[in-house]
Amino acid sequence: MDPAKRVETIITPTLNEMGFDVVRVHLSGAQRQTLQIMAERQDNADMTVEHCAAISRAISALMEVEDPIKGSYTLEVSSPGLDRPLTRPKDFQRFAGLEARVELSRPIEGRKRFRGLIVGLSDDIVQLNMEGQAVDIPFADIDRAKLIMTDELLALGGATRH
Repeated sequence: MDPAKRVETIITPTLNEMGFDVVRVHLSGAQRQTLQIMAERQDNADMTVEHCAAISRAISALMEVEDPIKGSYTLEVSSPGLDRPLTRPKDFQRFAGLEARVELSRPIEGRKRFRGLIVGLSDDIVQLNMEGQAVDIPFADIDRAKLIMTDELLALGGATRH
């Protein structure tokens, strides 16, 4: 299991108990590694600096015990923000009607990049509307996806309130 997945497995139960969902875990850098944890409140309310600090303390304690990353690293904890990554199937249901950019691990009909309105998710198939054309994308084939900053997204006052 790669280190980021291992970290996610370790921290998810604790963060869930604290009232947070893990949105993304990313480990970057070779010499000076950075462990980035993106989390959000389960009640979809705004995240505060105090929430991030509490998450950071909890993760630091877990990493001290489990030690899943070789060498030293810097821990960064943040909330997803407006142009948030879409990492879980439920994200594609929650943000239906908003615009997203999706990159695939393997091409569909010769394409790996798509941009369109999220219609939703059914049977692990993400449905996008690309200028009137429906596109079905297997969730398992998505490498990266994120919301696109649009007037509609800004009008919501933040994706966490959607």
